[in-house]
Amino acid sequence: MSPDKLPIKRALLGVSDKSGLEDFARRLAALGVELISTGGTRAALQSAGIPVRSVEDFTGFPEILDGRVKTLHPRIHGAILARRDLASHRAELTHHAIEPIDLVVVNFYPFEQTTARPGASLEDAIENIDIGGPTLVRAAAKNYAHVAVVSDPADYGAIASELNANGGVLCADTRWRLARKAFARVTAYDCAISNYLTATGETDGVLGDTFSLSLGLAQRLRYGENPHQMGALYGDFLKVAEQLHGRELSFNNVVDISSAINLIADFSDRSEPVVAILKHNTPCGVATGATLVEAWHRAFATDPDSPFGGIVISNLPWDLEFAKTVDPLFTEVLIAPEFPADVLELLRRKKNRRVIRCNRDALRRDALDVRTVVGGILVQTPDLSLEDPCRAKVVTRRAPTAGELAAMDFGIRVCKHVKSNAIAFVTADRTLAVGGGATSRIDPVYAAREKAARLGVSLQGSVLVSEAMFPFPDGPRLAAEAGATAIAQPGGALRDQEAIATADQFGLAMVFTGVRHFRH
Repeated sequence: MSPDKLPIKRALLGVSDKSGLEDFARRLAALGVELISTGGTRAALQSAGIPVRSVEDFTGFPEILDGRVKTLHPRIHGAILARRDLASHRAELTHHAIEPIDLVVVNFYPFEQTTARPGASLEDAIENIDIGGPTLVRAAAKNYAHVAVVSDPADYGAIASELNANGGVLCADTRWRLARKAFARVTAYDCAISNYLTATGETDGVLGDTFSLSLGLAQRLRYGENPHQMGALYGDFLKVAEQLHGRELSFNNVVDISSAINLIADFSDRSEPVVAILKHNTPCGVATGATLVEAWHRAFATDPDSPFGGIVISNLPWDLEFAKTVDPLFTEVLIAPEFPADVLELLRRKKNRRVIRCNRDALRRDALDVRTVVGGILVQTPDLSLEDPCRAKVVTRRAPTAGELAAMDFGIRVCKHVKSNAIAFVTADRTLAVGGGATSRIDPVYAAREKAARLGVSLQGSVLVSEAMFPFPDGPRLAAEAGATAIAQPGGALRDQEAIATADQFGLAMVFTGVRHFRH
């Protein structure tokens, strides 16, 4: 019989995630498919009044070891792995009285969900390592030419519809697609187990002797960082950043959106409106205000040139007044937790603009940071630290005022997202000038001062925040000459005392946070 003409007559079902199961099984039964199932799944189908045959009846052997062994049996795997196009295989099935299984519907014990729960024990993890499920899925996927495997409940509807339309037959292309998806799911499951177990017992409890990645394709991109490069997006990015309008995202759009969301997440404890403008993965203006419009004007004033073609993000849903204010400017991406219908109608008038809804419930900031290097990857825990300047070490004769501490708090949140070496002149509610991406620790101060002077932005009364230490006294001197009254920096340089003495000479208040936020 041609592989494209093999009807689905018998199906094995064993699922932990039972969403959609009843409807799918009912549709299979209506097509005359015999259903075979394991304990929990069988009970669910029986309670729904759907006829189902037990695995024990099919194999002639009971479940043992508290359900640890249910489907690991030659009658099950022979029924799945037999090639229908080989006479020798068909003869063996007949000799051993094995009835072929044409469809395997299996998903796994919830290992990832279990280990993600706070306080989950190693014993909890071990008991949620599925053995029979992945074995069944691998067997069915290997024999995809003759058997269909469904490992994702999201596929139930399409599979049932195809069976209905084709008289109980799944085409070869469908079985091939399902097999590839099944192998990817098994790989992802094994990666999760391996990463958890190899990290368990390590001193940090996070990074083990091996590190594995398996991410599903989210979207193919038009090209990579440059047009001569290929690019694709993998993982759950689109669950966090839902595109509501505009051209498809580019490689650089994705990088910029990720940076913007991480920056605004560091203001998640703020109830007042916050607006940030980014360009080329770098904040060029951030501010708070009584309204989004006020915050926008303050952020925009930091650097009126760079927002052209940039990213605008807010911590609050957009209102129509704010949308009308931003709308005339050419922007690549607009991001917010929500866009009301009237706002979306306005923003959709420009077809090339991307509008992104940030789903904060789907955002996981504890995910490991992974980067490629020649011959390998670097993995680190994310930089989630936000230093409280009120707890920082005051190293000058004058302590910061309450207003200066508020400005330091604002600046620390922004400066950690600027490429190193990075500084920002700030007040408590806005950036005034930002410098970063330099090879020395003094060049960003010069660059920020010069840009502020060119734009007519006064730095008098500002606070300077630096993500890196000042190894020489020229940093505090230049900050004071620009009009800053206080400095927050990590400290830890060999010549800290010279920097402190210079700050005292100019009457600056300076604190050492003890933490730097290097962004290479």
